Amino acid sequence: MGNLDYGAIGNCRSAALVSAKGSIDWLCFPDFDSPSVFAKILDKEKGGSLSFEVEAGCKISQQYKAHTNILSTLFETEEWAFEVVDFMPRYKIEDFNDHFLPPELYRLLRVKRGVPQLKVCYDPKLNYASLDVVHKDGPKYIKSVAINDERETIYLYSDLDYNSILQKKSITLTNDSFLLVSYNQKLIPVDIKRVELEYQRTRVYWLNWTNRSRKFTQYNDSIERSMLVLKLMSYQRTGAVLAALTTSIPETIGEVRNWDYRFCWMRDASMSIKTLLSLGHRGAAKRFMDYIHSILKSKGDRFQIMYGIRGERELIEFQLEYLSGFQNSRPVRIGNAAYSQKQSDSVGYLMDVIYQYYLYFPGTLDEIEDMWEVVKNIVKTVYEDWKLPDNGIWEIRGKSSHFVLSKVMCWVALDRAVRIAELLNETGYAEKWRKEADRIRIDVHQKGWKDSIQSFSQTYENEDLDASLLLMEGYGFIDATDERYIKTVAAIQKDLRRNGLLYRYINHDDFGLPSSAFTICTFWMIRALFVTGNTQEARALFDTMLSYANHVGLFSEDLDFETKAQLGNFPQAYSHLALIETAQLFSEEKAISRFIKP
Repeated sequence: MGNLDYGAIGNCRSAALVSAKGSIDWLCFPDFDSPSVFAKILDKEKGGSLSFEVEAGCKISQQYKAHTNILSTLFETEEWAFEVVDFMPRYKIEDFNDHFLPPELYRLLRVKRGVPQLKVCYDPKLNYASLDVVHKDGPKYIKSVAINDERETIYLYSDLDYNSILQKKSITLTNDSFLLVSYNQKLIPVDIKRVELEYQRTRVYWLNWTNRSRKFTQYNDSIERSMLVLKLMSYQRTGAVLAALTTSIPETIGEVRNWDYRFCWMRDASMSIKTLLSLGHRGAAKRFMDYIHSILKSKGDRFQIMYGIRGERELIEFQLEYLSGFQNSRPVRIGNAAYSQKQSDSVGYLMDVIYQYYLYFPGTLDEIEDMWEVVKNIVKTVYEDWKLPDNGIWEIRGKSSHFVLSKVMCWVALDRAVRIAELLNETGYAEKWRKEADRIRIDVHQKGWKDSIQSFSQTYENEDLDASLLLMEGYGFIDATDERYIKTVAAIQKDLRRNGLLYRYINHDDFGLPSSAFTICTFWMIRALFVTGNTQEARALFDTMLSYANHVGLFSEDLDFETKAQLGNFPQAYSHLALIETAQLFSEEKAISRFIKP
């Protein structure tokens, strides 16, 4: 297995990572971007976790409950076996037309055979392990209180003996039992019957959700798991979609490309929502549109490349010097300074999703008019920015440049705006915007194509290659049969491919030479090979990529070129949405579907 042998659980409010050995090594409460309760993934000694000690030689295996985001870890010896079922409650409250998603994590311990013996290792470390706690055990719960701040608390409920938990004494499981980590004090009695009820309600919710999804004749299991991951990373309360559940998992072990991804990038979120929409989940897309409305409160608001999950505009970045980092890869960062960067490509992805919105569920007249103002606002931004340099899709923190993909996505923004204007019979806007889009297209072909390398280049100023150029065809900027695109695909495959995987680029940036494979880039190459007629090579590469998923089918941001170990923040929405889109190339939809075509 790779270095990120984790399963992810959550309820669209918060999430946790459970190691292949059944240890909760990452949990933030009450929300995705809140300070951590357990952070062993970022410091094995200080971070804190919730795990089990069992006898040596115990076999441990892990898998998801079918069609859900509920994780099962099985512990077994010759004499006994027990299962740990991990989940965070999520289900619909019919009377209120809302969802129940409390900041709680349940660990349901089910005896499978024999009389299991175990020790519970309960070690919460609050506020990114900056606060040590004292435990106060009472008849109903263990209350863990920060030594220097009594307002910082966490609660553990269980039907196991609290003293045995705190003293790490051996516990004999004679019946099914439970552990409940709760951000709040519970106001109702918690017993095994209540836990089973929460489990069944949550299980039914996920089963219903996946059942509403489009089904495919091939790769359906991989598509479904990736779809569940994308859903897991959507923040119910606002409609924002996270890029990943973690912070500071390095792109390369021992290096400093460690970022906080628990925010909503317009690029990643727009692409995720478009993918969910193609699979039949309109509700997620509708909530994301509401989120866009919430962050653009006036016509004068400028677009950022990313926002907080509640629409926050300032995401101040700082470092936690006292944490050793994932496998000693410092620094550990909270916040992300990239929010202040200019990335002109981000509005293209967003406008592409808004176009889907107008096609399939535009809503009431006032909502249509509200969104039309957003469209015009985006167009104004494109007019102002497309001729200017920016930091590009990869958020290069050094000097700004004229990135080719940024220009292409500005064209996409105007192209989709034209289509929206035509849908609304706003022909004057459509004609005007089409002329500007044509200017961008001409500019890219004149300045982005380099005869010297027989390819489009990363920027107007250089002759370096960039895997993001593969997106030019998928967004309709250039046809798959165009000689320039075919040559660009060939050049990228020749220069950026290594051991079957792709670099984003290989020219030096502000942190030196990139040294890991960006997972989504290989998926882009698979599509490029497919649409340019190399279908067998594309399928073979796709099957190989699927084999690099971790033990429960999850992908991070990056892969090690040599070992194929997972690297970077995890799980990564970008990787999973690309997996879905690529799988659909090879899989015909099952005959009966009541949902829209992508």
